[in-house]
Amino acid sequence: MASITTKLLHHLALFLFLVQLTGPVLASKIKSHAALKPQPPSTYIVHANHLAKPPHFATHEDWYHSMVAANSPRPTNTSRILYTYDTVMQGFAVQLTGDEARRMSGAPGVAGVYEDELFYLHTTRSPGFVGLDPKNGAWNETNFGDGVVIGFIDGGIWPESASFSDSGLGPVRASWKGKCVDADDFNASLCNNKLVGAKAFSAGRAPSKIGGGVPSPRDKDGHGTHVSSTAAGAEVPDAGLHMFSRGTAWGLAPKARIAMYKACDAEGCSGADIVAAVDAAVKDGVDIISMSLGGQPRSFHSDVIAIATFGAERNGIFVVLAGGNAGPGASTVINTAPWMATVGAATVDRLFPANLTLGNGAVLAGQSLYTMQAKGTAMIPLVSSESPGDWTPDTVMGKIVVCMDGATDAHGILLQNAGGAGIVGVDPREWSRDGTTASPFTLPGIVLSYTAGEKLRAYMATEPNPVGSFSFGCETAISKNRAPVVAGFSSRGPSKVVPELLKPDVVAPGVSILAAWSGDASVSGADVVDGRRTNYNIISGTSMACPHVAGIAALIKKKYPSWTPAMIRSALMTTAWTIDNRGRRIRDNGATAGLDDGVRVATPLVAGSGYVHPDLALDPGLVYDAGQRDYVDFLCALNYTAEQLRLFVPDFVRCTRTLAGGPAGLNYPSFVVVFDNRTAIRTLTRTLTKVSEEAETYNVFVKAPKHVKVTVTPTTLVFKEPNERKSYTVDFRNEARGNRKTEWDFGHISWENENHRVRSPVACHWQN
Repeated sequence: MASITTKLLHHLALFLFLVQLTGPVLASKIKSHAALKPQPPSTYIVHANHLAKPPHFATHEDWYHSMVAANSPRPTNTSRILYTYDTVMQGFAVQLTGDEARRMSGAPGVAGVYEDELFYLHTTRSPGFVGLDPKNGAWNETNFGDGVVIGFIDGGIWPESASFSDSGLGPVRASWKGKCVDADDFNASLCNNKLVGAKAFSAGRAPSKIGGGVPSPRDKDGHGTHVSSTAAGAEVPDAGLHMFSRGTAWGLAPKARIAMYKACDAEGCSGADIVAAVDAAVKDGVDIISMSLGGQPRSFHSDVIAIATFGAERNGIFVVLAGGNAGPGASTVINTAPWMATVGAATVDRLFPANLTLGNGAVLAGQSLYTMQAKGTAMIPLVSSESPGDWTPDTVMGKIVVCMDGATDAHGILLQNAGGAGIVGVDPREWSRDGTTASPFTLPGIVLSYTAGEKLRAYMATEPNPVGSFSFGCETAISKNRAPVVAGFSSRGPSKVVPELLKPDVVAPGVSILAAWSGDASVSGADVVDGRRTNYNIISGTSMACPHVAGIAALIKKKYPSWTPAMIRSALMTTAWTIDNRGRRIRDNGATAGLDDGVRVATPLVAGSGYVHPDLALDPGLVYDAGQRDYVDFLCALNYTAEQLRLFVPDFVRCTRTLAGGPAGLNYPSFVVVFDNRTAIRTLTRTLTKVSEEAETYNVFVKAPKHVKVTVTPTTLVFKEPNERKSYTVDFRNEARGNRKTEWDFGHISWENENHRVRSPVACHWQN
């Protein structure tokens, strides 16, 4: 039992919220200091300035091997270099001891040395709920994203899934350079005109296996298959998990092509493998990169994902990443560089209702994917227990176990093996039932929200012999709940790295999402004995929200192939919903969320610009554009050194422009204004580019944050020519009296006419 429990608890960290982000991303650049005791070799990423290659080396790879030989003179029969990078960054991954890495960091031409650590992996209803319908003209005019290639840096793919059928698709465009690679359990012939690339990168995670065969792109845990089919899965009728969520499944861009770059497994993802995967994806010619993974927030110059994705953006590739599953606490959002689209998770208008009736008659509403219908079981004793190690027949036989810190179906399998009669998981991060994640329990089980859990806790504390009864309708309820609400687990701003940049950018469907699943993975995906297999599965996380945005970006890219990544991101942000299906402001389902005028409102720190609306994003009217020069100015405003900036732009010399307003002055589709005791006014400038066909006039509408006077100049913008650019300035005047405590308030600036509304959220922060 102990070994099984250990495996379960290890997996739950990955599966319960698709994954809590607990480990550091990468070590900082190693500085020269006193040598430490020799340690076993580890994987390091060596970032080189390719312009510094001595001329007597024929190739960069020859130079890299010379570096390793000079700084790591250990005899070996094979090269210890695992990867060389030459597209999104320059350098290599190698096996070094700590002492060798310190010596390497001082070698001529070496810009940085980073110890590699793990990153972690973070639909029938969702396309329709966000406004896409096969009969909708906007979706049709994009030809469903046909020809656009989305590259997924993830955990592999299950090519046999019906979601990867290429029925009705012609060959991929001639410029595509990717391919599928054979492995022992993966035949390249399984690829087709839908799945146009499949490669695996595992050297960073398992260096001892180098030379032991070709790594396989086959998906072993379901995650990669799920996210890729969410973004671009083909139309599949009568899909569902058992009797739940049955209907026609399709991705947001059902004719887009998929290329899978496997860099992760159930244990996580190596930074060395991720960079190799991004490098390969850019060389292959993907249009979009989707990455549902991440680690801890850290400075961009010490984050290889930020550096690699800067290289992808520089090549014109739109990059979208999950914002993390560490909510509802503040400053938990990850992947916050301005050249990334950062996505949080929200609900759709679908529930899987189930009830727990207490002995005192109270009915607690929850969710469940348990498959046995019951109008009401007999009253069964309730016991509270958080540790599966305590689940022995003596303690749980014939009882319902209550887990106040949450429970998945993997918990349920262990409990069932111990003779338990049922399980109740309380999700402490979700205020209401709408945001809870339904689980496919193998025994009677239900997931309750924080508020329902508090009622259960009070009942069990006052009743000497608490009992409960389950009711399962085994139904999928649509359009009966208020949606969207932002999930409690979705990570929040402000960004720890750059508070002046509002993140996440948007939220998208990420709660109980149905998509394709790997045949090698159980329904639970856990390291417990679970023989259940399924073609489609329902899971939650910002991992699920991220590919929704990737799919919508594919639709935009198809319609506007010349748009820059920043233009696509702007279209998504300025057209996002801020109102739910009841005509009210989108709510925050985080259990620690405060009240705003009696409503649990999702502020821009929670929802970014709002909930993605693809129909509007395909016709935004105006966009905020930015490119490499703008991002360099942004990094200069962060006071990065020339050495640090050369990690992003190898030929960088010095900062030559001052970004008015500091980092907040980047031409971004949102505003963050920070006031301190010395600040009376902040002025920011933005530039809009016309992308509509007709001449248009826009008037500005402002909702100012409390205690701030907002003045926009000019108040009217007239656009006549295609791609015409117009700038405006915004003065934010601090009218708060006295010395305010640290706090935030919010508003928005919107440019509008009868055809378009271009809205930017405003967040103001007072700090002592």
